Amino acid sequence: MSREFRLEDPGEGIHEAEVVEIACAEGDEVEEGDTVLAVETDKATTELPAPYSGTVERIHVQPGDQVEVGDLLITFSGEAEGAAEPPEGGAEAGPEAAAKGGATAVAQRRAGAPQERPEKAGKERPGEPSPGAEKAQHAEHEARPSREGPIPAAPSTRRLARELGVALQDVEPSGPAGRVLAEDVRRFAEGGADKREAAEKEAASRRAPPAAAEGFELPDFAQWGETERVRYHSVRRATGMEMARAWAEIPHVMHHDLADITELERFRREQAERVEAQGGKLTLTVLVMKAAVAALKAYPYFNASLDLDDESIILKRYYHIGVAVATERGLLVPVIRDVDRKSVMELAVEVKEVAERVRQGEVQREEMLGGTFTLTNVGPIGGTLFTPIIRHPEAAILGLARAELQPVAQGDLEAATVATRLRLPLCLAFDHRINDGAAAAQLMNRVVETLQDPESLLLSV
Repeated sequence: MSREFRLEDPGEGIHEAEVVEIACAEGDEVEEGDTVLAVETDKATTELPAPYSGTVERIHVQPGDQVEVGDLLITFSGEAEGAAEPPEGGAEAGPEAAAKGGATAVAQRRAGAPQERPEKAGKERPGEPSPGAEKAQHAEHEARPSREGPIPAAPSTRRLARELGVALQDVEPSGPAGRVLAEDVRRFAEGGADKREAAEKEAASRRAPPAAAEGFELPDFAQWGETERVRYHSVRRATGMEMARAWAEIPHVMHHDLADITELERFRREQAERVEAQGGKLTLTVLVMKAAVAALKAYPYFNASLDLDDESIILKRYYHIGVAVATERGLLVPVIRDVDRKSVMELAVEVKEVAERVRQGEVQREEMLGGTFTLTNVGPIGGTLFTPIIRHPEAAILGLARAELQPVAQGDLEAATVATRLRLPLCLAFDHRINDGAAAAQLMNRVVETLQDPESLLLSV
């Protein structure tokens, strides 16, 4: 019996990925849990384990292929205990037809041909009601986000799901290895209305394109000269979609300031060799992380998220700071956790190690989730000022531009002097639904004061 391995929905609004590595070959014997593929999804490389033990019968993708949720990746041969029941519908829904359909969808994308998404093409997925089900139930399934591919469940559980009108793809499993149990189905059915409503809202937000992308038709640029097309996918596309939605949904306000970091830079240079000896790198970003956390503790509404459904603001009592890292593939933002509990030395070592893994493509998706506030520093590249975009669902982001030596007037009108000082431009972008300009100014004042006095930086965090 052939069994299919399809790309499942990893959540977080992701419905496509790029195949970057194939870790098996046709004819290989694999055990359940062995890594068989690596894909890049939403800025991170993720290893996909085999869902079954058996023989790799056929690999339907190649490195570089763009695959969508529900696309067929690998066909396995060999029986497995508790394997999913074959889909209803006769021979047309069998493994050969599914393999042909999955391979054709990938092949169409290789050639750049348009094709329908699996849920729009009307394909029957394992565990779903048959085509003869009620129209209303069918409409619900179209609106709901689903886990594609075979859902581990016993035949009796599948029968129960069909009797209760529940799609196994929507049920949160509690059994081992993601197996859906009968009690999971009953629990979902009892609270089905609320779950369906939440699922429909999430599905609608996933399908909705960024507002900035609507209503524009490109002209034929080739009529004016030579052009070249490059693929807009993977990291660049994920970043673009995320930023467009954040800009469309969040009312951004920018607050700019300057910090005198003359003494802080002297401190950084004095301690640089000591930190390097421990395997780290004492950068301005590391020092600003500590100053930012001290300010966030004083002004917690910037370390928060807005829940519109519940009409509440979620204040987070942990401080996981995202650090933007420029790579050849685009901008990636790994998250440094519990910054408030780590010393400057520990952070200098961790940030360097994480940044190196990001640039080498070794960072995992889990390392890029859960941030509460973000820092982005374009100073080493250049620029005197910029306006960063908030990473949803965070409430603010702090940008650092290039520090410059500037003449600064000191004293008062009667006795003014001019001194050369190193000044750092700072830009705080914040969500005006959660915070006002006065609070932003106060938070920035706290950051500036901390950076201008290295001793207070070490004592305040």
